[in-house]
Amino acid sequence: MKKEIMEQRHVHKYEVDSFDEVEDTVASEYPLTIMVNGEEFATMVCTPEHLEELVIGFMASEGLILFLNEVKSLQVDEDQGFAYVELTKQVQLNQEGHSKRFIGSCCGKSRQFYFQNDVRTAKTIRTDTTLSVQACMNLMSKMQETSSNFHMTGGLHNAALCTTDEIVVSYSDIGRHNALDKIYGYCLKNRISLRDKVIAFSGRISSEVLLKVSKIGVGIILSKSAPTTLALDLADDLGITTVGFIREHRLNVYTHHNRIQES
Repeated sequence: MKKEIMEQRHVHKYEVDSFDEVEDTVASEYPLTIMVNGEEFATMVCTPEHLEELVIGFMASEGLILFLNEVKSLQVDEDQGFAYVELTKQVQLNQEGHSKRFIGSCCGKSRQFYFQNDVRTAKTIRTDTTLSVQACMNLMSKMQETSSNFHMTGGLHNAALCTTDEIVVSYSDIGRHNALDKIYGYCLKNRISLRDKVIAFSGRISSEVLLKVSKIGVGIILSKSAPTTLALDLADDLGITTVGFIREHRLNVYTHHNRIQES
């Protein structure tokens, strides 16, 4: 049975000095356990749609796979909340490596902050893609237009893979990282060239979000929200243009500003 991404719940809503009993739309929260080669790898809490893209993108982000052809089979049991993955190779599932801080010796002021898996999977981005200020605003507006689930629930993050003028695909999830993993999975499944692509994002640009963008291989991230200091250090180091606070004909370009032009 397919899980619903939203549910109706009774709430007592206070408005204009009184309570009314109404139905409200609430985002679903769904645990999904990923089994890789018969061994438990991770349990994610997510929005129950586009789960195959999520699993593929998450495995790629964590360094288990580089290409889709490394996945021999993938089956999602939505009723039980399990994804069963068989890879064409043996992998060492070291869960400790997903959270253990790694102090690196490579050049770059921010790389000492990578986790062990990030050292292997983060990419330095080189792209000649440029955007006008108006294109940044247009893409953010188009992403928001595709975010009907957010407008209904107020409880989801949105991420969109874009060309310089159009949305390629857009995903919603209760987890901001999950929305980006779905984009990554989509790109691997469909062999999408990322050379001229941009990511539009609804949430704060944290260091984790920035690293996800790096792993996907995109050189420009747009957001209506704010970045963090570590995210900007990483972006500066990894060659990623970060644009934040895209609202009402305003925006801030924080790193690699040469890719954002006035016209």
